[in-house]
Amino acid sequence: MTMRNGRTVRDLRRENRTAVLQRLYFDGPLSRFSLGPATGLSSGSISNVVAELVAEGLVEEAGSVDSAGGRPRTLLRISPGSGCMIGVDVGETRVRIELFDLTLTELARTERPLAVDSPNPHDRYEVGVVVGHLREGIAEVLRTADVPAERLLGVGVGVPGIVARTAEDGAVVHGQTIGWDAVPLERLLRESVELPASVPYWIDNGAKTLGQAEMWFGAGRGARSAVVVLFGSGVGACVVADPMGPGRAIEWGHLKVRVRGRRCRCGAQGCLEAYAGAEALLERWREAGGVPPAGADEETALTAMLAAAYPAEPGTDPDAPEPDATEPDATALAVLAETAEYLGAGFADLINLFQPERILVGGWAGLQLGTRFLETVSGYAREYALTYPAARVVIDMGTLGPDAVTVGAAILPLADFFGRGGRRAEAETAEEQPAWASTVREREAH
Repeated sequence: MTMRNGRTVRDLRRENRTAVLQRLYFDGPLSRFSLGPATGLSSGSISNVVAELVAEGLVEEAGSVDSAGGRPRTLLRISPGSGCMIGVDVGETRVRIELFDLTLTELARTERPLAVDSPNPHDRYEVGVVVGHLREGIAEVLRTADVPAERLLGVGVGVPGIVARTAEDGAVVHGQTIGWDAVPLERLLRESVELPASVPYWIDNGAKTLGQAEMWFGAGRGARSAVVVLFGSGVGACVVADPMGPGRAIEWGHLKVRVRGRRCRCGAQGCLEAYAGAEALLERWREAGGVPPAGADEETALTAMLAAAYPAEPGTDPDAPEPDATEPDATALAVLAETAEYLGAGFADLINLFQPERILVGGWAGLQLGTRFLETVSGYAREYALTYPAARVVIDMGTLGPDAVTVGAAILPLADFFGRGGRRAEAETAEEQPAWASTVREREAH
């Protein structure tokens, strides 16, 4: 049956289920009585939807609460064991894989290091190696938590680069800075990873998954709009205009901040990433006479640079031996000060372009650097941005830490599941399936 606005009864039921699931997820446990005003649904609709969700095992009772003069009201919550998701972060030094239950409680995790000591940075992202890490890591977390693959709502993967989609290959990654030229990652995973063909893959830019996590559970909660910045070996960002909807990844790191400037790892000149990414930051320190630890990866080297620029005060760490008074490394301080100004100019562009309520900083390098000079970066941003939007933006750190990308990646299948009213996507027919599907069916048949 189709209503006047074009929606069907099936659409309406799905939307009602979605509303109930979302409110229980973010605000639960709640009683049926509380769900009415929280969702805008009638008591009859709430009763019907809750009965369905309880019968399907998606919602369960969670105690009771006293009511004003009446019987205690039963509280309801999302059932943690009614499904699970895998989140993957294809990072700059390792691949991290985590298994979560429906409430995003971690059930198992594993990490696979990438070859950070290779003279060619592209070598660490050799496609076959990354796919192998995902194949082994996904099997490991399912085995560790003793979870059957059939319970998976999906696998979310955060990657560097632009993600496009084709009918033949599914998600295709264009990662210019890591040497990936139209890599059909979804097809490769379908052919390699031992999962049922019905399990969906959600592959997207890592900054977007970071933004999703911060908006759902982190420093973005309550904001109507935000830009979430991922600051690692390079820099990227996610623009969010709808707190519950998917953000939009933007290649902020390749905004030009200096004409004919430094060569970026993307091949162009003058990109923000060529000055503010951790890889470029360490290179500039080295060029200026700094001495990063020999053979150290970027995270260790950046820690050393910050320690040189901001030496610990004697006596501030009770477990450390009492050091001699150490002067700050002037070279490291100068490079960091210049980097803060470049980042401030980049933030000003985000403010002028999108006028967000908040700008949030995440990523492993952002977590290290943010507490040291976020105030300075914010000062430059307000100086270079237009006065009106600059006065209305809050610039702050993300709160989810180094796991934010994997959490956000796991949210991708979860958000789709909720958007479908708590029902899995219908299986595609053989005629509708993409080209890689026949290979998967043949493999499973044997």
